Amino acid sequence: MVYISEHDAELSRALKKVLKKTAKVAAKKEGVKANVSLMVTDDNEIRRLNEKYRGINHSTDVLSFPSGDVGYYGDIVISLEKAEKQAKEYGHSVEREAAFLMAHAMLHLFGYTHKEKEHEQEMRQKQREIMKELGYEIK
Repeated sequence: MVYISEHDAELSRALKKVLKKTAKVAAKKEGVKANVSLMVTDDNEIRRLNEKYRGINHSTDVLSFPSGDVGYYGDIVISLEKAEKQAKEYGHSVEREAAFLMAHAMLHLFGYTHKEKEHEQEMRQKQREIMKELGYEIK
């Protein structure tokens, strides 16, 4: 289950559907039923949160905050503003970009990291699998 909060960002029905489906696919691939909270916001708010919780004073595309609780995996924050810019830059849809960010964040909630090369490769492979199941290819 994904609980979506729209904070300074308005989501289309299609985008909400993609985000929920991405979370469901990611959880299924991990063999879990994951409850997560998703806040979709703008660059200013994600910058504020990035500074508050990570000490980094700039906007980013996605943040994830694992909960450590069984069943409730944590909170995800996506900047719709950044997702729209990146989608345009990469030449694909906002839905595809949002799915990519959601998949990435879900994997972080499940404990995957990209701090070490070996772990990064595993995380990227899992992300490719999720995206492929959603109908998006990653090269």
